[in-house]
Amino acid sequence: MEPAETIEVEETRIRCDGSGGALGHPLIYLNLGDGGMVDCPYHSRRLVLKEGTTPSQHH
Repeated sequence: MEPAETIEVEETRIRCDGSGGALGHPLIYLNLGDGGMVDCPYHSRRLVLKEGTTPSQHH
């Protein structure tokens, strides 16, 4: 299944709550894997590390 949307991010640990509205969901934390991407299990958005970004992990 293809992701509904691809979103570029600048961190390897992402907070995701679906941005409210119809796609809103409980707050979860996702870690981008070695491939630099992860799909949210709630709304199938794909989060990818922005090209040229130095990965950082903010807690």
